[in-house]
Amino acid sequence: MSIRIDKSKCTGCGACTRVCPGNLLQIKEGNEGRKCSIRCSQDCWGCCSCLKECRFQALQFFLGADIGGRGAIMTFRKTRGLNEWEVTLPSGERKIVDIDPGSANKY
Repeated sequence: MSIRIDKSKCTGCGACTRVCPGNLLQIKEGNEGRKCSIRCSQDCWGCCSCLKECRFQALQFFLGADIGGRGAIMTFRKTRGLNEWEVTLPSGERKIVDIDPGSANKY
């Protein structure tokens, strides 16, 4: 499992660094200004807190073969009061799952 950063979308706001429970994300000054970078992506346990916090969709979760994803990429965004998880398969096919956060944990 690993998080990938689309540096063209990252604004360096640091929201992801504040929610990562493993302190795996850092803001580093680079040629393009402040951008986020991953310090130890191999230590990521896949909680996806950073994806949910990023307002710019700059973070992607790589779903490797080790967890059945076979190279798919998952992204997150809030839209119309819903949490939208989009999975893009290696073939380019996209699947979207909308979850109502107000009723997601009802039993």
